[in-house]
Amino acid sequence: MSATAPAAGPSPIRRPLAAAALLAALLSLVVGLLLAGAGPASAHAALTGSDPADGAVVDTAPKEVTLSFSEAIAVGDDSIRVLDPSGKRADTGAEPKNLTEGSTVRYGVSLHSGLPDGTYTVAWQAISADSHPISGAFTFSIGAPSETTVALPSREAGGGPVGVAYDIARYAAYGGFVLLVGGSAFVLVCWRGGATALPMQRLVVRGWLTLTAATLAMLLLRHPYTGSGKFADAFDLAGLQSVLDTKPGAALVSRLLLLGAAALFIAVLFGTYARREDEREKKDLTFGLAVGGGVVATGIAATWAMSEHASTGIQANIAMPVDVLHLLAVAAWLGGLASLLVALYRTPDIGSAAVRRFSTVAFSSVVVLAATGIYQSWRQVGSWSALTGTRYGQLLILKVALIAVLLAVGWYSRRWTGRLTDPAAASEEAAEDEAPEEAAGEADDVTEDADPERAAQLARQRALLTATRKKRIRDADPERSGLRRSVLAEAAVAVVLLAVTTMLTSTEPGRTEEEAANGTPAASAPAAGGPVNLKMPFDTGGQNGKGTVRIDIEPGRTGSNDLHVWIDGSDGKPMDVPELKLALTLEAKDIGPLPVIPDRLAEGHWSASAVQIPMAGDWKIDVTVRTSDIDQVTIDKNAKIG
Repeated sequence: MSATAPAAGPSPIRRPLAAAALLAALLSLVVGLLLAGAGPASAHAALTGSDPADGAVVDTAPKEVTLSFSEAIAVGDDSIRVLDPSGKRADTGAEPKNLTEGSTVRYGVSLHSGLPDGTYTVAWQAISADSHPISGAFTFSIGAPSETTVALPSREAGGGPVGVAYDIARYAAYGGFVLLVGGSAFVLVCWRGGATALPMQRLVVRGWLTLTAATLAMLLLRHPYTGSGKFADAFDLAGLQSVLDTKPGAALVSRLLLLGAAALFIAVLFGTYARREDEREKKDLTFGLAVGGGVVATGIAATWAMSEHASTGIQANIAMPVDVLHLLAVAAWLGGLASLLVALYRTPDIGSAAVRRFSTVAFSSVVVLAATGIYQSWRQVGSWSALTGTRYGQLLILKVALIAVLLAVGWYSRRWTGRLTDPAAASEEAAEDEAPEEAAGEADDVTEDADPERAAQLARQRALLTATRKKRIRDADPERSGLRRSVLAEAAVAVVLLAVTTMLTSTEPGRTEEEAANGTPAASAPAAGGPVNLKMPFDTGGQNGKGTVRIDIEPGRTGSNDLHVWIDGSDGKPMDVPELKLALTLEAKDIGPLPVIPDRLAEGHWSASAVQIPMAGDWKIDVTVRTSDIDQVTIDKNAKIG
């Protein structure tokens, strides 16, 4: 059943139409939020710039190669490799240096001195903050381009057979979660009698087994998935230890521990709870299972939120709880739909009351999905061009279309629900017709043979006859048959919807993809610039408080710069001060102040290396000079950098 509220009458259609109208209004709100835009939200890190830039030709060999990314990344010893025209390592082989400052994520490697002219290849691989491996390569030339024997890496990070196996495990994990959580919720909330139904027990247990096996597979494959791409490395203990030290590894281990608690929940649900006959005791146990199961389900959902898209970018503290709600709503809706399908096809006992209760659950789930989906769309897409021009945006459109199809099919399911006959009444009526004949047959059987083995055989035959009779009654009910067909159609669409949702979790968000493709200001190649020379007089107001600050910034362009500060007293001689601080602000782009604390090299001379200028523009340079315990002044001057 889809998102339609229950009704008392036999053929209610007003509330399904109201649900569709609600969804249309929510989709309109999505459009409004997308058009309104927002601050940048990073997720699924992308390379946004480099120094030297891709394809650049530099006159002299650089001392280092730096790469900028749209979000935080994790790097290893060989995450950035620089190869000369013959294919030999041109970098020192040391672990990349973290040159991150403020919001600019930058890593670099030092190069050997005396590199010859020619074309150099930079190959890089890292893991973004949302757990996905990323990689790429580009070239630059010293002096002039040349022939190179280096072939750019053809294997994309996370690709190959290991990538396929990891993706299958990820799809299976989502499917298992939906069946486990949705099936359990269906039994507790919609059809408590389902706890004794073997098909329902099998559905939930298979969901648990699938999620557990998929989580174990992802944990073992995580190291080769983000590294070598070789299945043999799945059993590398050192690699497994390195995975456990990462956020995705910790999330997978946490999920396994929570699945242990889920196994206990399943045992109680289909054991003690199913056998409980006292209604009061069963009600108390229902409350306990609902609370405990809800905590476990929330924890399992959080293992995705804490390690994927929701954990990075703006408003992560809000995005992670929203993502948990989204996952729980998906499980309640699609898992409940699968449970209803199994109940309709495999058990004859489910009644119209249970179907109507699920209709309410489905309606509530879609409301939550729409609300959380709006927020996620705003956060990960943000513009019309990203919605229509990126793979993430196109998958999001497909997801919305599939939800609309589900709602339409659900409307037809709701019509059948209104005419559904309770199987108990039909069974009683049929039993009354068959009771005299069956009783006579049983009497003859007992009279003819009182042997215990024969009695057991007869009991099995009677049970088979009863099951066959119930199946015949069920199949002869046109309303139930119609509902089964419509729910089957819903389930087929739901499978595709779940696949698309899983694909979204491994696809670079539209906002980030668009920024990387178009080149955001932070991603622009280092602009041509020249050394910046500033001269600023100051007066702290105290004794010997007058002087002049001279600042040199080289090379005076975006990227890494060396900064030198000299202070001359009023007599023109070098002047030492107790404290000197600098800060850079690009007011036009609301960047900064970026603090710079130089080191004293000599009397009146301070220096800072690797000062990062994220983008070209008119930068305001604030200088704070303190000449005594109480005498201090801050002066500023603008300079064009880049």
